Amino acid sequence: MELLATFLPFALMMGVMWFLMIRPQKKQAQERKTMLENMQPGHHVVTIGGLHGILEEINRATQTVVIDCEGVYLTFNLSAIATVKEATPTQPTTTVEEEVEEEIVHDAEVAPEA
Repeated sequence: MELLATFLPFALMMGVMWFLMIRPQKKQAQERKTMLENMQPGHHVVTIGGLHGILEEINRATQTVVIDCEGVYLTFNLSAIATVKEATPTQPTTTVEEEVEEEIVHDAEVAPEA
């Protein structure tokens, strides 16, 4: 009985440690694995170094990815990917000159002639 009383607090502490530390870590590792498996070309990625780019190519055999960073193609290990965001369609952008030109045309159409 004395032996049980000695090891029971130790066993209880180990159980609490497992629930508070090891279990969440395994869950996080599983989520990361799922994220990397679901990656496809065209997704936006961020590397562990903070480099943002668009995923161009995935080679699962060699565990490498090619990322397009504004025309510069870089090859990274698959483990260097920190986050993956699905590609979102971008809105067509207008420049300041186009907006000013549209405003001038609109003002000319609205202005009364004297």
